[in-house]
Amino acid sequence: MTPSAISLDQPLDWYNRYARHIALAEVGEAGQLALGAASVLIVGAGGLGSPVAMYLAAAGVGTIGLADFDTVTLNNLQRQILHGTADVGRPKIDSAQESLAALNPHVRTIGHAEKVSPENVWELIAPYDIIVDASDNFPTRYLLNDACVQAAKPLVFGAVLMFSGQVTVFTQQPGCGCYRCLYREAPQPQFAPSCAEAGIFGAITGIIGSLQAAETLKLILNSAGHMVGPVLENRLMIYDGNESSFQTVELSKDDGC
Repeated sequence: MTPSAISLDQPLDWYNRYARHIALAEVGEAGQLALGAASVLIVGAGGLGSPVAMYLAAAGVGTIGLADFDTVTLNNLQRQILHGTADVGRPKIDSAQESLAALNPHVRTIGHAEKVSPENVWELIAPYDIIVDASDNFPTRYLLNDACVQAAKPLVFGAVLMFSGQVTVFTQQPGCGCYRCLYREAPQPQFAPSCAEAGIFGAITGIIGSLQAAETLKLILNSAGHMVGPVLENRLMIYDGNESSFQTVELSKDDGC
């Protein structure tokens, strides 16, 4: 921005930090303030949660909650960029909050060092505007979906395996499908190997997590009247890392869901 374009209602370092956002007509100063007023809960501080959290913090999202009960292991570091070698053995929440504070000390982070369960899911999601599913297991995905549907909270979903990943947004608006419309029931374990069993190409988590972050920022801006384009509502974006290709599949609400 040029000096004449700065109103100085905010500190100068605020304008400097977010200058490239403010320069966008679709964001501007008001949009950046909307990001600062928003709150997002990220469930999972691993492969997907790392890029989601880092880009939301860098973008100036005011409050970021992180829910994860695990500790950092050496084999996490191939893809979980919130954590470093010195963090092995530490709770992921602790190292994640330190990384985000170093990136942007003006962002408030809240750690929830607990496993998401039917007993605590309502309390966890209640204070937040948007929920990001960066988990790695089907029980948590279905639990978050069901809670967000009932609480009318937007849910940004992502998943990765081997060389591929997918992302979509369940806005909870009329006509929008949910995770159960996409996958009515969890597959049998033999048909859905874990990342530990099948492997994961580390950079795939960065691609899908970055897409989740972008969709989350668009949700915030759109809800504040800064129309930056439609989110992936009723559309599933699939990335094939082997073929270096994206495919978008149309979804629809399942009336029997």
